Amino acid sequence: MSQQWTKELEEFHEELLSVNLGPLWADISWMNTIEPTPKAVPYLWKSELIMSYLERAETLLEVGTGSAERRAVYLINPGMKHLEPRGWGGATQTLYAAVQAVKPGEIAPSHRHTATALRFVLKGQGGFGRVGGEEITFEPGDYLITPSWIWHDHTNKGNETVFWMDCLDTPFIVAMDVSFTEFHPDVQQPLFVQQDYSSKRYQGGMVRPISDRKPHPAPLGRYKWGLTKQALEGMKETPVDPVDGYAVEYINPSTGKDADGRIGARMQLLPPGFKGKAHRHVHSNVYCVYKGQGYTVMNGVRFDWKEGDFFVIPPWTWHEHVNTSDTEDAFLFSTNDLPILEAFNFERQEDYKQNDGHQIIEKVFEPVMPK
Repeated sequence: MSQQWTKELEEFHEELLSVNLGPLWADISWMNTIEPTPKAVPYLWKSELIMSYLERAETLLEVGTGSAERRAVYLINPGMKHLEPRGWGGATQTLYAAVQAVKPGEIAPSHRHTATALRFVLKGQGGFGRVGGEEITFEPGDYLITPSWIWHDHTNKGNETVFWMDCLDTPFIVAMDVSFTEFHPDVQQPLFVQQDYSSKRYQGGMVRPISDRKPHPAPLGRYKWGLTKQALEGMKETPVDPVDGYAVEYINPSTGKDADGRIGARMQLLPPGFKGKAHRHVHSNVYCVYKGQGYTVMNGVRFDWKEGDFFVIPPWTWHEHVNTSDTEDAFLFSTNDLPILEAFNFERQEDYKQNDGHQIIEKVFEPVMPK
């Protein structure tokens, strides 16, 4: 509630501030809000914009030669641009997201860090990543994980540029002041097992080697697109969820929890003509449109998307998804900070009750396009 202070009280507030103290009676309303007031705002980045800048970056720098460790363009939420440096690299208050490009022959050198990381391969053949002594194949549609403080490097052995989405919990790590990074003495780490070792051990799908009955941070490093799509296609024989369509989440087979520990990841299939109902939740999401076209309504604003676009859903934001095609499925890959929130029992969810669960569209978002 608004409060009018006397001139004497206002001067007293300033005096407290000058000695690094504060008046709770004046500041309690922003400390104890009625509901979340996220700094991040709903936003969408077009594929054409991101790729145009990545193409320029390809001509301006080389990866692994001293000019650059990684070639990646990351998403900065405009609601957080005032935060330094560069909004903490946040697509949301907890999640960093970027699109990375590795040209043929390049090696992104090995390092490790406190932040946990994941990759979702967008396009291109020939990509490989070394993670914890295992070389893992990168194929379009694959989801790959890099747990906290594990050596990892990337290379391209093919003939075309490979692109993937990166997502890390860097903003959360920076805010907590627990960020550490270490660089490997060699460009690439040594290998200790055969190529795609973990994928070969898990070719049976939802069964696991008995040695993984004990929890392990990354018993499976690569979640193949073919198996993910097969799971979603199987779900089409069951009733569709009115909010999410058909959706699966990537899990650690040795624990049953989220595959990447602090970052959740999901793949959604929206069938042709799907019009989801709205809800909101405390966790935030970063979405990558893998295939298809449609739109998402966030707080009454329509955000139109197609393959390769990215958009974010901040905490406590009403949202609903629509597939505008009458013939083609839409596939949405997304990451979230739900594991962090659940660890502290912060998660809360609410369904939209009005208008049969659908928001009134008050505005259409106009994205920034390449010049």
